[in-house]
Amino acid sequence: MPFTLLDPATALAMPWKNGGGMTLQLAISPAGAGLEDFAWRISSAQVAVGGAFSSFPGIDRSLAVLAGNGLHLQREDGQVETLHSAGAIAVFAGEEAIDAQLLDGPITDLNLMTRRSAWTHQVQLLKWQGTQGLENDAAVLLLWNAAQSAVDVNAGGAMHHLAAGNGLLIENERGQLYLQAQRPALLYLARLNPCTC
Repeated sequence: MPFTLLDPATALAMPWKNGGGMTLQLAISPAGAGLEDFAWRISSAQVAVGGAFSSFPGIDRSLAVLAGNGLHLQREDGQVETLHSAGAIAVFAGEEAIDAQLLDGPITDLNLMTRRSAWTHQVQLLKWQGTQGLENDAAVLLLWNAAQSAVDVNAGGAMHHLAAGNGLLIENERGQLYLQAQRPALLYLARLNPCTC
């Protein structure tokens, strides 16, 4: 199936690798993989308390805040990166020692991980209203609706309805697609491709 709807309400809940909380596993490849042998993984977690990130050696990570007042990331080099909903995307190595502190109350995040020796990924934020064309040149494309209203995705000769707070995973279906939104829309767009290294 080249098109898969990702709904947090039906996602697999599982503990963080370091046991500090729970995450919703939205998609993983290959199917049935665990935390030690996945090629790529998409998840979302509600973070209620600050603390150290789990260590994922050999993994590249991208993290965005979907809801809540934000998150401070204390990076290994001493820099502090602040994430807000509908804002910047943090990109870091899974083995980097990072400490997270909540700005004011719990947040919900979107987390994308790829195994460095096998896959690469890039995440961007897309804002528009009306119809937006998009060229899909990725082996795997993730569209995550971070707005409060639905978005329609015209791809593969069919219309896919993407509710607020849901995602659409498009695998091995390159080509032009069209995004339609009657209200101001906000999508996290991630392109995943096999590594050529």
